[in-house]
Amino acid sequence: MAATKAAPIRLIVAALLVAAAAAADTYANHTVGSDAGWFFDSIANKTSADYTDWAANTTFNLGDYLIFNTNSNQTVIQTYNKTTFSSCITDDALDNDTFQYDGGRNEFGSAMTISGPLTIEGTQYYFSDADDGEQCQQGMAFEIKVGHGLGLPPSLNQPPPPAYVPPPGSANDEGQSPPAATVANSPPSSNHAVLTGGSFFVSVVVVLISLVGC
Repeated sequence: MAATKAAPIRLIVAALLVAAAAAADTYANHTVGSDAGWFFDSIANKTSADYTDWAANTTFNLGDYLIFNTNSNQTVIQTYNKTTFSSCITDDALDNDTFQYDGGRNEFGSAMTISGPLTIEGTQYYFSDADDGEQCQQGMAFEIKVGHGLGLPPSLNQPPPPAYVPPPGSANDEGQSPPAATVANSPPSSNHAVLTGGSFFVSVVVVLISLVGC
């Protein structure tokens, strides 16, 4: 009877470990607000989703992306400064802790999708400062805590470019400026997998199943 009961338990343990490993071996794209997107209804004076609730029920890790399906009526501000977040405006924000994503559209109401990678562990904040912060005050804001997960993938873990050094003999040349360095990162597909750590996972499964069998 004991052996009969142990078999299903071993299967359950193995299934749970497989599910956990699958979750740990992938980077995720998180669509903010899910199907509702990142929108504010200025007539009803309300957001299209409860972003605080959405964030509270989502797990975020390094290398994941936030996807904002929105339009140019809203903004996307990322900050590590809680004071800036609480104020709902960026007037006193610092360049090194607050960033506004540019969707590339200037026309009012133009649809756009903004993707932002999560590259720093810890707490960070997002909000829309449109309408002088009114959208943020009405709930268009959320806080997340980014875990380590798999760590940054190579595409997001690049060192900064070296400082520009003018070539010999060009010190007195006029009209020359250092070349601009641009880095563009696109979010991976939602099923983008990282295959590292597979052997470690197999070993853990074997050990746990052996322990259950005992």
